[in-house]
Amino acid sequence: MTVLLLITAALTLLPALNTLFNAWQLQTPAMPGAGPSVAILIPARDEEAVIGACVDAALTSIGADIEVIVLDDGSRDRTRPIVEARAKRDQRLRIEAAPPLPDGWKGKPHACQALSKLTKRPYLLFVDADVRLAPTAAARLVPAAGVDLVSGVPRQIVKGAIEMAVIPMINSLIFGYLPVALMRRNPQQSLAAACGQMVMVRASAYRQVGGHGAIAGFMHDGMQLARLFRRHGFGTDLVLGTELAQCRMYDHPQAVFAGFAKNATEGMAKPVALPVWTLLLFGGHLLPWIALAVALVSGTAASPAGAALIISVALLIAARIVQSAKCREPWQAVVLHPLGVILTLAIQWWALLGWLRGRQVEWRGRSYVPTV
Repeated sequence: MTVLLLITAALTLLPALNTLFNAWQLQTPAMPGAGPSVAILIPARDEEAVIGACVDAALTSIGADIEVIVLDDGSRDRTRPIVEARAKRDQRLRIEAAPPLPDGWKGKPHACQALSKLTKRPYLLFVDADVRLAPTAAARLVPAAGVDLVSGVPRQIVKGAIEMAVIPMINSLIFGYLPVALMRRNPQQSLAAACGQMVMVRASAYRQVGGHGAIAGFMHDGMQLARLFRRHGFGTDLVLGTELAQCRMYDHPQAVFAGFAKNATEGMAKPVALPVWTLLLFGGHLLPWIALAVALVSGTAASPAGAALIISVALLIAARIVQSAKCREPWQAVVLHPLGVILTLAIQWWALLGWLRGRQVEWRGRSYVPTV
């Protein structure tokens, strides 16, 4: 029993202490001294519900000289006329049509690659159509010296128990398991981290590595782009994106499941990685509560091993509250965190088993073969 309590305490301390340290490391970038020239690039496919708000937010940018380009990737709804109406009122905005999707390409990398060819600006800010940039975001995200790619997780707007449980897991994985300080010192691509919802790149470096064309077959474009940059010797960084943008990713539970599953095999849901992630997440976030209940019932909670477990659980709770405050998550997300861990692991295992069975991914009216 003592060994189980100590192992559980160690698995719990890892995300607890890492979260508290990363909460100090991850900060919102300061405004630059001079106004940079930035192209805000927005791939859009059937985005009539959100594209207007996305474009309007981008056009409020301050502290940077901007242009906003939307790529209509074969939309079958009113995405194009919504943007065209705004483009008539603001010359900084235009919309272009995407070329046909080549074989072997995923839709978003193809759209982003096409967008990159439509501008000569030195900085490219790729933004998903459901993201609303803060006015200072385009300026603040400009990479510092020695960095060529910067990304951040926008504030996630969540409603309903499933969204509150699952979507904040994006932040939980970053805060709990990414060694941010080491990432900034060590150029290895295995430490790369980025959120595809909002990525700023130095255009010269982007073109030198081949841009999104070099990751044409991947769905998880943010992570893959950061790894690509590091593979070619270019620096990447992750910053706190909470004050730079907000995003409502999905608006119903089925969309949450489909959205997280579509690119799962490019992240956690790999044959070797997923058992390790299962141990870390189950052992660090669910097992502590089971072990604590057993310790209380058996009377071992008062032992040194029991005390170590109680301290680690208290730190885990404190860390989850700190994450919630730092990322401006609703308090319900803290309470629903164990459910988020369970559902996240379920989605990852479903995606991996589906890949093993040859199941394709359906997204935005297109079918893809998952990449592992």
